[in-house]
Amino acid sequence: MQLIEFLAPHFQFVSDPTAWVALLTLVVLEIVLGIDNLIFISILTNKLPEAQRARARRLGISAALVMRLVLLATISIIVQLTTPVFTAFGHGFSWRDLILIAGGLFLVWKATKEIHHTVDPDDHKDTMMGETIKISLAGAIFQILLLDLVFSIDSIITAVGMTDEIAIMYIAVIVAVSVMMLAAGPLADFIAKNPSIVMLALGFLLMIGMTLIADGMGYHVPKGYIYAAMGFSALVEGLNMLARRRKKAKSGDGH
Repeated sequence: MQLIEFLAPHFQFVSDPTAWVALLTLVVLEIVLGIDNLIFISILTNKLPEAQRARARRLGISAALVMRLVLLATISIIVQLTTPVFTAFGHGFSWRDLILIAGGLFLVWKATKEIHHTVDPDDHKDTMMGETIKISLAGAIFQILLLDLVFSIDSIITAVGMTDEIAIMYIAVIVAVSVMMLAAGPLADFIAKNPSIVMLALGFLLMIGMTLIADGMGYHVPKGYIYAAMGFSALVEGLNMLARRRKKAKSGDGH
């Protein structure tokens, strides 16, 4: 009974139509923002032995969910991260800006290393993990959490601007991460079976990393432009894949 009395004030939004609109919008937003993280997780876990990939995705995404829920519990602190702590080059840098810049640099470095390895697989000095394509399960989960921390803080600050209901934020995060859990396996398998998609996905990560750095420096790039570019590139690559398959099928018929 006491539990119901405690939770009741947090779920008063169920009778408010505008709150349901905010919930739906926030769920869609969280899922869209999660695409960046999902691409990174897919590429990273594909570096593991095949028997460990599914487990790494489950553990990494589950740990990311717990971290996001914990961050929501400290939302009053997260919101204060937008307060400038110092000024340089005419721009006031907040902790959020510094986190975005650090996350962007990390993402650019990872994507650049992996692109180099993809282009020159015989050069083992510059692989993504610093050694020939080997990575531990713990290392993969740590890197998933590291990048998810960057995206989580940004998405939580965005969520605060859309609703004051903490329950709506919790539900949106749980639904979005559940969708990521379901989509992670098929996406990783698709990337693994289509090598040309790997380079496209790495290009996306490189662009996202540069966008995070720009955002942290005070130059905001509308997300719509980013996802429109990603969608167009994916469409072109899809047409290329279709053309290659038809060409391969015709050459097979010829024999």
